[in-house]
Amino acid sequence: VPLFYLLAAVCFILALKGLASPATSRRGNLLGIAGMILAVGSTLMMPTTHHHIFLIGLIIAGGIVGTFIALKINMTAIPQLVAAFHSLVGMGAVLVAFCAFLSPASFHIGSPGDIATASLIEMSLGLIIGAITFSGSVIAFLKLQGIMTGIPIRFAGQGILNSSIGLVILVLFVLFLNHQTFPIFCTLAACSFLIGILLIIPIGGADMPVVISMLNSYSGWAAAGI
Repeated sequence: VPLFYLLAAVCFILALKGLASPATSRRGNLLGIAGMILAVGSTLMMPTTHHHIFLIGLIIAGGIVGTFIALKINMTAIPQLVAAFHSLVGMGAVLVAFCAFLSPASFHIGSPGDIATASLIEMSLGLIIGAITFSGSVIAFLKLQGIMTGIPIRFAGQGILNSSIGLVILVLFVLFLNHQTFPIFCTLAACSFLIGILLIIPIGGADMPVVISMLNSYSGWAAAGI
């Protein structure tokens, strides 16, 4: 299994390299597909993985939805499609964080109220970055799709408000490490969702491709953290 994971990682790196050029993008996509098949297959092979039929059913369902969207989308709408997919990665990290907190024994990280500190840090980072990725990506999608105005939305004291929420997130993060309570965890998630919105609304629609690149990085960090 570790060998397959390593091969999957190599495929993902080569896929990114291939996607850097139109001439090699087809090969890059195929390598990315191969890497994901290896990664998912390796996870299903692990002795700690159960309910295989249920998991495979969910994968097939998600694959059908993704295929339908990909077939219907126009090339000009790819930026907002990418933003929408990034939001799903962020929400995935948030949901895994909630699952890990509510059922730590299933993840072998301790018991309720007695979760390992390292796991709490990973869980919190995955939650915070994932929530910011989700709400920020939703705003980017709405701006690119024309559902929301592409004009930068700014108001008095915006910088102070953002800094204050950032400080609150830091305080909640420290409190969560010490107390491990569900209300603190939910408040941390809510503040992270809010700061994701506030970070993206002052950016104009023309700069959304740059924002999407940034959110792509966020989604990777969220997945790595969780």
